[in-house]
Amino acid sequence: MSVVDAPARSRRRGALGWVALVVGVLVVAVVGGSLVYGGYTQRAALDPESAGPDGTRAVVRLLEQQGVRVTVARDREAAERALEGGAATLALRDAPMLSDDALRALTDRARHVVLLEPRTRALDVLLNGSLLGGFADDRAVAADCDVPAAENAGAARVGESMIPGDGVQGCFPVDGGFGLLSSETAGRTVTALDALSTVTNATLPLDGNAALALAVLGQSDSLVFYVPSPGDADRAEDVPTLADLTPPWVSPVLVLLLVAALAAALWRGRRFGPLVTERLPVTVRANETTEGRARLYATARDAPHALGTLRRAARERLGRLLGLPARSAPDQVVDAVAQRLGADRTRVRAILVDDQPRTDRDLVAAADRLRDLEASVRAAVRTEGTPR
Repeated sequence: MSVVDAPARSRRRGALGWVALVVGVLVVAVVGGSLVYGGYTQRAALDPESAGPDGTRAVVRLLEQQGVRVTVARDREAAERALEGGAATLALRDAPMLSDDALRALTDRARHVVLLEPRTRALDVLLNGSLLGGFADDRAVAADCDVPAAENAGAARVGESMIPGDGVQGCFPVDGGFGLLSSETAGRTVTALDALSTVTNATLPLDGNAALALAVLGQSDSLVFYVPSPGDADRAEDVPTLADLTPPWVSPVLVLLLVAALAAALWRGRRFGPLVTERLPVTVRANETTEGRARLYATARDAPHALGTLRRAARERLGRLLGLPARSAPDQVVDAVAQRLGADRTRVRAILVDDQPRTDRDLVAAADRLRDLEASVRAAVRTEGTPR
């Protein structure tokens, strides 16, 4: 009897396997959708309700303690309603879904406008042709301008710099750009600043960042913090939809084809069985392994781990250049590099060991510093080895 029931048991196991697969896919889809659409947007960078390092809840709480009424608007209509009366300050990050006319119409409702981490289009539209510059070393810079908010702050951090347009004043100069741009017309100001380096929960306590953020965002008794959403994009009423452009029989046919494909997959699908064995070792090219690990780090957003890998390889190459033992400690490599270049040991150690990136931008900057340090050591070694 067990021999007769064996095929039936095998079929039942196969059916249960397919059911488990379908249920697993549905669970992953539901959980992933809830995480992406339910929680992620609440924790995005510069979100006024986020307590994470890149959020801005700290400055919002400080403004409320000073008597500023803060309204968080998560769509365009809510922002327009909150700005009625024209006496409030509008703070917004980059809103690529808004057209130029929509951006002007929204900001014209506010008494003051603060652009947080703007892109070139917003700078061009609202600040007379201003544009983005380069990246600084995220260091404190003196204001060096007569804008009251910047003067009171004294010094603030600058990460991404901007280049002012006609009639626009720049503050916190660094490497040909400025960390803050300001334009005033008839008592109405438009200010742009690198918010990720000054306003976030992690950077607010540094140098004069807090004073600058409170002065810029607290220019009036009411602040509207606009968080753009994809639904704020301009929509043309006369643009036909896909359903309008296709015959009415297309949708039922697509559903029928989908059902037929699913049925064919279940019918022809192979039963679950043991994994196919493969003889080892399997030879994989080095560049494929490197690219695979890089994609994993990028997907996981693990900038410190990626930089640690780059640093270990750089320390090994520097150790070989300087004739150190293969298993030299990081501090030994730091001492040898600092002695060979005559550089500050603290700065060399920061490049090779200490500095920790928080974002992909920090990772790129740290990798550039590693490359420049290694190039300097190579040049020093070649120079010392050249016959005189």
